[in-house]
Amino acid sequence: MRTGHVSMTARAVASRRAAHQLFDRPIILDDPIAVPLLGPEFFADPKRHADPRSRAFRAYMVARSRFAEDSLAEAVAGGNRQYVVLGAGLDTFAYRNPFPALRVFEVDFPSTQAFKRQMLQAASIPEPASLTFVPLDLEHQTLSSSLAHAGFDPNLPAFFTWLGVVPYLTLAAFRSTLDLVAAMPSGSGIVFDYGVTDDELSPRLRAARKSLAARVAAAGEPFQLFFASARMQNELQSAGFARITQLDSSDLNSLYFQNREDGLALPAEGLGKLVVAWM
Repeated sequence: MRTGHVSMTARAVASRRAAHQLFDRPIILDDPIAVPLLGPEFFADPKRHADPRSRAFRAYMVARSRFAEDSLAEAVAGGNRQYVVLGAGLDTFAYRNPFPALRVFEVDFPSTQAFKRQMLQAASIPEPASLTFVPLDLEHQTLSSSLAHAGFDPNLPAFFTWLGVVPYLTLAAFRSTLDLVAAMPSGSGIVFDYGVTDDELSPRLRAARKSLAARVAAAGEPFQLFFASARMQNELQSAGFARITQLDSSDLNSLYFQNREDGLALPAEGLGKLVVAWM
């Protein structure tokens, strides 16, 4: 993303999570903060949210957030008390955090964080004492030093989420973040998603991604990094993760979209893969 600009993709993702609260039943990700944060102008055209492509993206985005929060709950049950949201954008977990002892660290570009805080203030949504904002450009600053400055304790387990970020990174930035998480104590973990390489996509999805890539590049957020599924497994094993699970659309549909009367689901061809990895 261009320095000093607000992430357009962060707003787009937030609008899909919020639309889920209004247009889908049953709700997969219960998020009462999402709609007030954005305001009613984002939902003035219900037909746009009823488009099949919009519904597919919405299903993917709420499923990955729900899976991340389910995995976090597992980490908290195991004694984890630190949660780091990498590329937080307009994520709302910190403002509906059900775990009193859990500290939340939101990491993102300073401009995106400033924009978010303005939106929170405008919507009269308080910033909880358990939340710390960590301004950072992953390509130009050190995550470990920025977290330490914010009060993060590297000697205690931590859980990380990293949603919608990996395709925009360089390989070096991706690996450095994995290495930081892998150096954390036992019980630490991470959830992230990634895009697979073109040879794992159908011609239709390759064309769709080419179109999307042009739009995000025009917004100053070009795609840079994709992985074959086997290579991602090797990356995680090489970093030192002990327990690794990769989920595709079929897995997420089985977890969250069974027996729905509204037909909301991820397309069989998939929109990316989701990973949870534990130390």
